[in-house]
Amino acid sequence: MSEPPAQVDIVTSLTGAFPALEALPTAIVYPALMLVGAVIATLFVSLFGLFAIWLERKVMAHIQCRLGPMEVGRHGWLQTLADGLKLLAKEDLIPKDADKALFILAPIISFTGAFMLYVVIPFGRDVIAADLNVGLLYLAAVGSVEVVGIIMSGWSSNSKWSLFGSMRAAAQVVSYELPLGLSLLPVILLAGSLSTRDICEAQAGWFWNWFLFANPFMPILVVIYVISSIAEVKRAPFDLPEAESELVSGFHTEYSGMRFSIFFLAEYAALFGVSAIASLAFLGGYHTGIPAIDGIGGFLGGLVGVATMIVKSLCFVFLQMWLRFTLPRIRLDQMFHVCYKVLLPFAFVALVGVAVWQSVLPDRSLWFLPR
Repeated sequence: MSEPPAQVDIVTSLTGAFPALEALPTAIVYPALMLVGAVIATLFVSLFGLFAIWLERKVMAHIQCRLGPMEVGRHGWLQTLADGLKLLAKEDLIPKDADKALFILAPIISFTGAFMLYVVIPFGRDVIAADLNVGLLYLAAVGSVEVVGIIMSGWSSNSKWSLFGSMRAAAQVVSYELPLGLSLLPVILLAGSLSTRDICEAQAGWFWNWFLFANPFMPILVVIYVISSIAEVKRAPFDLPEAESELVSGFHTEYSGMRFSIFFLAEYAALFGVSAIASLAFLGGYHTGIPAIDGIGGFLGGLVGVATMIVKSLCFVFLQMWLRFTLPRIRLDQMFHVCYKVLLPFAFVALVGVAVWQSVLPDRSLWFLPR
């Protein structure tokens, strides 16, 4: 049997740490370790969902001068778990005239699209499921899978509110993929690779080596990416597919119980996913920006890298939560205006600017320090 086409670094690391694994056939070791990685990723996404919902409630409460959840657990940290158990206990209803097969499959497809992002996200130098040489292209491709599940849910529900919400989601995601993709293209120019781990390694050293500070155009592209990613994950002020005041609950109006919770989990999985992509593309990924700390090897060094990546991603998560409770929902025409008349032109200009800067001053950063 031929070797897997992807360079799977976590497999290489584990076989190096446990020499007994080297005696086993690759056809056994590779699928087994990938299964273990999938279980770990599922646990991480589930735990992050519980934490993020609690954090969002607290952020919202403090912005509105309230306390938020306080009764279940210390400072309400068990409130999300209690709500999750309540959802699991609710009756699973399927509308009589719904397309049952698509209705059941839609939340699974939606979650799968968000979950697939984690395959190529490096949480450390060797903590990555698959170091694909087209990692960034893979992220751009699978990032659109979630909207397929949303369209399926809107169509299969046989409800006009669900259908309107799914059509809005499709139009929004397809539109904002353009500025989102353009904001990541300069990262490829700077790193010279599509591999997500190579992109992180290209930002090793002091923090001014991060791509955010590579030239005067990168901060603009970071802003474009953040706005586009908020629209991609359908968060306020771009929550038009779920606009409660207009569409009841949007594309998941007819969902209840476990299936509704899967949609909810997919949203938070995608929220952390796009935040992690921002961290690895612009903020050095698992690098702290201090060479003495980044030089720590072994298990401790890997732990520092994972913690660094998670903390950076949580900063972007907090920013998206902050914006949700600060900005009002925009109209549909304003959503298209921002995409095609604001973000897209700026993204093209910044892309050309990065290319020119790299041609003229390839070894100088934003502050004209040597890179």
